[in-house]
Amino acid sequence: MSNIPDDLSYTKEHEWISGLEDGLVATVGITAFAAEALGDVVYVQLPEVGSTVEAGDSIGEVESTKSVSDIYTPVGGEVVEVNQTLVDDPSLANSDPYGEGWMFKVRADGDAADLLSAEEYAALTSGES
Repeated sequence: MSNIPDDLSYTKEHEWISGLEDGLVATVGITAFAAEALGDVVYVQLPEVGSTVEAGDSIGEVESTKSVSDIYTPVGGEVVEVNQTLVDDPSLANSDPYGEGWMFKVRADGDAADLLSAEEYAALTSGES
């Protein structure tokens, strides 16, 4: 099982979010668990900068050699940045999901999905294969 950073929050759909407690701009990506389950990521479709999203919305896709999966936003707000480096090199979702493989940044409006702590996320994923 991959390492689950303690300083992030997680969703049941396998996204992570950081910076939410600041109430400003939060960063979102997929977890290492999701990246491992997908296999080699070959394409990433991210939301448009300036678009308004609501917590739980499907806002993009990750395509791998195995399947295509939706990306959900754990928080509502305005998309203020997307990771163009990830679009150009989708393998970063596999090699560095919590670093260079981040997906988008959103100016949170306070509307968040049910988020899990690292411990709760570890418990969730320990039952999955």
